[in-house]
Amino acid sequence: MAIVTDSIACLPKDLVERYHISVIPLNFYAGGKVYRDGVDITPSGAYKLFLDDPKAFKTSAASPADCIEAYREASQHADNILCVTLSAKLSVIYDVTQNAAEQAKAEFPGTSIQVLDSQTAAAAEGFVALEAARVAEEGKDLGEVLKTAEEMRDEVDLVAYMDTIRYIYRSGRIPKVAAMAGSMLNIRPILTFSSGTPHFIGAVRNRERGLERLIEEIRKKTGNSLLHVAVMHVYAEDQAEMLKERISSEFDCAELWVTEFSPLMGYACGTGTLGVAFYPEG
Repeated sequence: MAIVTDSIACLPKDLVERYHISVIPLNFYAGGKVYRDGVDITPSGAYKLFLDDPKAFKTSAASPADCIEAYREASQHADNILCVTLSAKLSVIYDVTQNAAEQAKAEFPGTSIQVLDSQTAAAAEGFVALEAARVAEEGKDLGEVLKTAEEMRDEVDLVAYMDTIRYIYRSGRIPKVAAMAGSMLNIRPILTFSSGTPHFIGAVRNRERGLERLIEEIRKKTGNSLLHVAVMHVYAEDQAEMLKERISSEFDCAELWVTEFSPLMGYACGTGTLGVAFYPEG
């Protein structure tokens, strides 16, 4: 049993290697060149390109060939594969991986491939894939692993603070003029995920208050439970580490790590974004 996910899940390299997770790199353009997320360039490197020339940075569809390559890699040590993708409401990656799974049947007909829409993004998606990989390591079959992933999908939460609203129009969620107006008014939104899409749940005037809101959301949704937490950032490593330390001091964490948002998300969120994916121990 093997797990595949996409690079939006922003799983740290050590966890990917520890649980033998195959990652499909999503693509983006920068300076007239195509980059594979996490393969040809690191997220930090991509953000440097973005800051140098934001207008030359564009997202691109996932490559079916990259999907099939991830399945090929996974099939070398498993007869069953579960692919966990970014929310189908945000990207075509779910459809691309589905189509690639059909194509893969001709190459390795003895391998069963199931694709699951995580209905979320970033490290929340990563936690769905990670829990599936942990259960797979225990020797569970495809049906049991899929059930576990679906249960995790319902448990995990994601909340994020955006340091600017200036670029959110790139997500297609609000008009460019509204984003620019919000930026001028120094509005910094707080977002969460539900039903496969991001939702605004409030706005703050500064980073300090934004981080307070993140902490409040974690506490409101989990109480005093033992937690699994991932802190995410867009080119803001120092602030992410500070947030991690605060979470460590205020919550009982079974798992706590820092990761970078994929550049394909940072493109719409803007640098300085901080987020937290979390779920209580079952």
